[in-house]
Amino acid sequence: MKAYLARHLQVFMRTIGDFTRSPAATLLTVVMIGVTMVLPAGLYVGLVNLQRLSLGWQPHGSLSVYLAKGMADTGVVAAIRRIPGVAAVRYISPAQGLREFETASGLGAGAAFGRRNPLPGVAVVTPADSTPGSVARLAGRLKALPGVAHVQSNLVWIERLDAALALGRRMVVILALMLGLALVLIIGNTTRAAVAGRTAEIAVVRLVGGTNAFIRRPFLYAGALTGGLGALCALLLLEVALAALNGPIAALDRAYGARYQLSGLDFDQALGLLGLGALLGWLGARIAIGRALRAGRV
Repeated sequence: MKAYLARHLQVFMRTIGDFTRSPAATLLTVVMIGVTMVLPAGLYVGLVNLQRLSLGWQPHGSLSVYLAKGMADTGVVAAIRRIPGVAAVRYISPAQGLREFETASGLGAGAAFGRRNPLPGVAVVTPADSTPGSVARLAGRLKALPGVAHVQSNLVWIERLDAALALGRRMVVILALMLGLALVLIIGNTTRAAVAGRTAEIAVVRLVGGTNAFIRRPFLYAGALTGGLGALCALLLLEVALAALNGPIAALDRAYGARYQLSGLDFDQALGLLGLGALLGWLGARIAIGRALRAGRV
């Protein structure tokens, strides 16, 4: 076992030595792979941040219940609280609604509607189950209550947002598959060039009894290491892009009085990206050297 591990370590160190002897070509390949991998990773990070941001815009599945004029608001709100499936109710009185409107509009007290307040009381209902079907059923029960003039649901908005996010996730998968294939081809071409440049060396190894597994080993290490370094380059490019975007987003937050900061990949996701890059690099090299060995070119 020690001899087996020693041979692998020897091949790995030799692969690193080969990289250092041609730094320009290695750097070009690594950057090319990094740019290829950062596209789906960046799109995925953008979708995650969009989903986080959308959750702060509006409570998921909330219902705005507008109360009829002339009815006792306290009785209607109490009836709403007794309905099964209601998790919480926040009541906004007409006077409070008017103050919030005047503050948000910047018109000042009394400048919006004069002395008359046309706004109704509103009960903001948070459902216990925020799935679209449950929210729709709860909205139907609320509409049937006496004293309820109108029920406004953000259900359509939720469904549209979920559909858009699902489409984005599907696009990430398709783009990742296509660019993963491109990465395999890039490393495959690099491996074919390396095989062509070491034909004489491989012939000598065969003469002294070297097996196909022994011949493949350095090329597989080179492919895996190239893919891993490309994934590391993609992580660095992604962090640079996020750092560049955080400044304008902070300025936008100050303008709207909000606080939001872009988040990148966590440790497990970054580790997964590195492993995926190494795996695709190994696969590209494995295909290329396997074809060369089967065709008898080495």
